[in-house]
Amino acid sequence: SLSPVLHNYWLEKYKIDADYSIIQVEESGLGEIVKKIKNKDLFGINITLPYKQKIVPHLDILVNDAEITSSVNTLYLDNKQGKIVGENTDVFGLQAAYLKEVDNSSKKKTLVIGAGGVSPSVILALQKSGVKDISIINRTKEKCIFLKKKFGNLKVLNWEELEEKIKNYDIIINATSLGLKNGQDFEFNFDKIKENLIYIDTIYN
Repeated sequence: SLSPVLHNYWLEKYKIDADYSIIQVEESGLGEIVKKIKNKDLFGINITLPYKQKIVPHLDILVNDAEITSSVNTLYLDNKQGKIVGENTDVFGLQAAYLKEVDNSSKKKTLVIGAGGVSPSVILALQKSGVKDISIINRTKEKCIFLKKKFGNLKVLNWEELEEKIKNYDIIINATSLGLKNGQDFEFNFDKIKENLIYIDTIYN
């Protein structure tokens, strides 16, 4: 994660007395991490792959986009209620960083590759930005069907169709973990794409 570089830059710039660092944790340790916020050992936490949905059962309340997506990337303590809050800033982040810059986004055919932790946020951001034609593809098709039931109006493709159908889309968003580590990548090239394709990758390293 490059988050410490980003967040510590802003903390220093605005003279905030805080430190942002990485906590390596297994799934079995998520409950203990949440307790550290409750005990005020930690002020807040960001959650990344693969725990954006697995953290939810450990929380007291979901707010805003987290409530809609059941996907969380930010935890903090509500001091008044003494409750651990799960928030989602991915949706707004995608809208603010990319989608607001896309002309006529409502008319763009969009393909989301991946149906994991960040995918609900990507779909919601697209819908909030007025994008109507959204397709989703994932190695495990059942995950796509789950998202279709949750958000409606999604077209589900078979993984084997990706290389052939990729030429039909104006926007492609990688919401898989491919590229995150170990040099893993898509097993084909992307030659068959529109010349003016907009490509957004949720893996930023």
